[in-house]
Amino acid sequence: MSDTFTKGMARNIYFGGSVFFFLVFLGLTYHTEQTFPERTNASELTEAVVRGKEVWENNNCIGCHSLLGEGAYFAPELGNVFVRRGEDAAFKPFLSAWMKAQPLGAPGRRAMPQFNLSEQEVDDLAEFLKWTSKIDTNNWPPNKEG
Repeated sequence: MSDTFTKGMARNIYFGGSVFFFLVFLGLTYHTEQTFPERTNASELTEAVVRGKEVWENNNCIGCHSLLGEGAYFAPELGNVFVRRGEDAAFKPFLSAWMKAQPLGAPGRRAMPQFNLSEQEVDDLAEFLKWTSKIDTNNWPPNKEG
């Protein structure tokens, strides 16, 4: 090997490294695209889930809450609220009672507004939150309380 580092050597290292890391990037992209169908639960999308997403969007829930890490951090993460607050039979009554009780008026706490949602809208929102809780997020959030 030469005692000096030439421009040609630097060029070869640059291009060789660029090609190597570009191939690594392509490989990781391919792997990610192949695992998406396993990780999402798109097969479980129902009309109620779609309507629940519309309730979520129309009431700007993401303006205060985060969902799967996206959104504001003013209020709790709701990606795993279905697991935290009682699965299946217990969740819809909990969510309905919670939405009707707002705002709580507890001193020193942030207040959630009253949205006056119908029972159907609350049920659809519950289905949407149930659906999102079943997405494989690689164990995110790291704790149960989000």
